[in-house]
Amino acid sequence: MDGAQSGTGPAGQVQSVARAFGLLEELAAAAVTAPDGAMQLAELASRTGLAVPTAHRLLRTLQSLGHVRQLESRAYALGPGLIGLGERATPRLAERARAALVRMEEAAQETANLAILDGDDVAYIAQVPSRHRMRMFTEVGRRVLPHASGVGKAMLATLPEARVREIVARTGLPGYTPTTLTTVDALLADLREIQHRGFSIDDGEQEVGVRCIAVAIPGAHPPAALSISGPATRMTDAIVRTAVDELIRGARSLGDPAG
Repeated sequence: MDGAQSGTGPAGQVQSVARAFGLLEELAAAAVTAPDGAMQLAELASRTGLAVPTAHRLLRTLQSLGHVRQLESRAYALGPGLIGLGERATPRLAERARAALVRMEEAAQETANLAILDGDDVAYIAQVPSRHRMRMFTEVGRRVLPHASGVGKAMLATLPEARVREIVARTGLPGYTPTTLTTVDALLADLREIQHRGFSIDDGEQEVGVRCIAVAIPGAHPPAALSISGPATRMTDAIVRTAVDELIRGARSLGDPAG
């Protein structure tokens, strides 16, 4: 029995607030693992240990605030209201990166991104979309697993191997496409190559047909990385060379020289 919505929980927690954040955390996990980034009410209630009516009331409140949205399938997903909260949670780096992101897009004419490692997930916190009508972009606020993204691998390459192993032990290495790295040995070998050449490559590992080049920001806390991504057909070797130059320039301008 999950009791009333109000009251206090362990260590003076406000029960309804804790439950609301429990629902948001489950939706954040679904944003990484579910094909549509969403979850049905019954499953959300089951995963959070709430009665269905209680979960429904909390979700409707979160929906009215813009932090949750409901799809045509009636499943729930994270809402756009969280984007502003996320941007304000990391305002300095996102604001400082704006000029670098603009330069990156101008040079490569492809989408420029800034992401951080938030716990075990990659969170995208700033972006300048490509000027092309057909463009590839990951919306600000989206969370993905690090092993299958350019920014994620760039950040993992800055960490001790033991920490990388701890992260993937918790997240697993799900395969999203035929080129996703799904073994620890393959991922660690790729991270060593990234360390050697100074940038990471995602060749359709998160999405088929999308190529992404990324560079970690030196000394960033939490770990952060910049990327340029676009359709593989447009991300030619010449564009990649331009992207690498701009990414390195941008990362150096934002990084801690002692990092």
